[in-house]
Amino acid sequence: MSFQERSCLKSVLAWRDSLVLRMLLLHCSMSYLLLLLPFSSWTQKLPTRDEELFQMQIQDKTFFHDTSVLPDGAEISSYLFRETPKRFFFVVEEDNTPLAVTVTPCDAPLEWKLSLQELPEESSGDGSGEPEPLEQQKQQILNEEGTELFSYRGNDVEYFVSSSSPSGLYQLELLSTEKDTHFKVYATTTPESDQPYPELPYDPRVDVTSLGRTTVTLAWKPSPTASLLKQPMQYCVVINKEHNFKSLCAVEAKQSADDAFMRAPKPGLDFSPFDFAHFGFSSNSNSGKERSFLKSSSKFGRQVYSKPRVDLEKICIGNKNIFTVSDLKPDTQYYFDIFAVNVNTNMSTAYVGTFERTKEEAKQKTVDLKDGKVTDVFVKRKGSKFLRFAPVSSHQKVTFFVHSCLDAVQIQVRRDGKLLLSQNVEGVRQFQLRGKPKAKYLIRLKGNKRGASMLKILATTRPNKQSFPSLPEDTRIKAFDKLRTCSSVTVAWLGTQERNKFCIYRKEVDDNYNEEQKKREQNQCLGPDLRKKSEKVLCKYFHSQNLQKAVTTETIKGLQPGKSYLLDVYVIGHGGHSVKYQSKIVKTRKFC
Repeated sequence: MSFQERSCLKSVLAWRDSLVLRMLLLHCSMSYLLLLLPFSSWTQKLPTRDEELFQMQIQDKTFFHDTSVLPDGAEISSYLFRETPKRFFFVVEEDNTPLAVTVTPCDAPLEWKLSLQELPEESSGDGSGEPEPLEQQKQQILNEEGTELFSYRGNDVEYFVSSSSPSGLYQLELLSTEKDTHFKVYATTTPESDQPYPELPYDPRVDVTSLGRTTVTLAWKPSPTASLLKQPMQYCVVINKEHNFKSLCAVEAKQSADDAFMRAPKPGLDFSPFDFAHFGFSSNSNSGKERSFLKSSSKFGRQVYSKPRVDLEKICIGNKNIFTVSDLKPDTQYYFDIFAVNVNTNMSTAYVGTFERTKEEAKQKTVDLKDGKVTDVFVKRKGSKFLRFAPVSSHQKVTFFVHSCLDAVQIQVRRDGKLLLSQNVEGVRQFQLRGKPKAKYLIRLKGNKRGASMLKILATTRPNKQSFPSLPEDTRIKAFDKLRTCSSVTVAWLGTQERNKFCIYRKEVDDNYNEEQKKREQNQCLGPDLRKKSEKVLCKYFHSQNLQKAVTTETIKGLQPGKSYLLDVYVIGHGGHSVKYQSKIVKTRKFC
């Protein structure tokens, strides 16, 4: 902060209850002091200073064009020019004061930091009470960079919260490196009692409860601000085709014609009517009425109207927590966001948005299966795929091999319209059905609610030609804890009566390797050919005519002490297709 800025701020702080304030208005920039005038009445308590130590030393008023003071307990809107930093200030007089600062980027990522700086003493070092010379005060402030408390870079709504902050001068500095942009700032010394932003429920996700070709029904849990605190609430639904939004001001910025929710201001005049209203100055809008999100904003007597974009729609629906979006296009992906808006403060909080693709208009195409050939199939979440198998020759039996790579998938088989089979499939399954001359089979594969499904399917009238390896009912890998050492682990798995090739692979993982990461690697259709050669332990053939003895063990050596490893076993059939057993995480002993 420049010397002139500090001198003006100190002077106002020392003389806010004095008639000398009127004299200061003649010396300091009007754009700066319009914000300072009501500073003592509705911001945090500020320190007073000895009137005899006052000295005005202002030479260049332009230093104050782009500075402003944050009010206590009110959200302000402001504007940033690209690569031009902006600073906000506020003073906390007493130690152990709670403090919360929230910064909301609108249409561009921001870099911002919060720092604390002690105010310099007014008197000289010799205790004479005489003011320090101008150059000495200036050098003193230039040497004080302040203590950085928090910094952030991105486009998320981010906040700094402290239950006990020291006294001093706080500075919030913001920078946009991409483009000119808007943002909002909220600061308060009473965060526990204010609660201006609506609170989200314990599960803030937006759920899609119904999906059609042109309609999507959304549901979400209500905000505790309405149910527990009894504050007036409304929800706004935002629909677009590009991405989810993290704040309502980002939506408003996208809606307007120039990608900003109000016209870019001139340097030194960056006040909105909202800023004037909060500081006791009249504006063209009626501050006693509720402000609508869709109202035009007035700026220095000039009307600026938002020009809504055709690819984004915002609908405020009151306090309902279920809504059906209509008039959508078939087979089109849409993004849905819900914002809880506090009607009293007009401040909002974003739920975790979702996205969904509407159903296709036309009937799905049917894929033809060739006898004895493996076909890869992808099924969307809650979607369906239809396949057809028409043997060219007469047959007594038909066999279907189904390998579900991820989650379970439902299979239905009809022969000439008659339902023969309906089952859920996990892993590898084989179904043998009685044949019929010139019969045609229609196979329907239906995905589950948890996510998309991938699978391999083979239909044949010659079941002796096995393309998929046979699997035991239990495909888990068992680790023997008592046989663990600092450099090896011993594991076992089941086999079948059919002689197959088994390959085991290892990969070192972090100790915080969780189930979600493990699930992403559970695609059983990914073969060992995609693994690194360094991860391969060994391959061997194994089978047993006695299923009770169809078990094999292996000791994996050359491991590091106290490390975690992900183990995978692949069984490879005669046709070259492989199936992966369930992955197993093991950890070597740290001390031996």
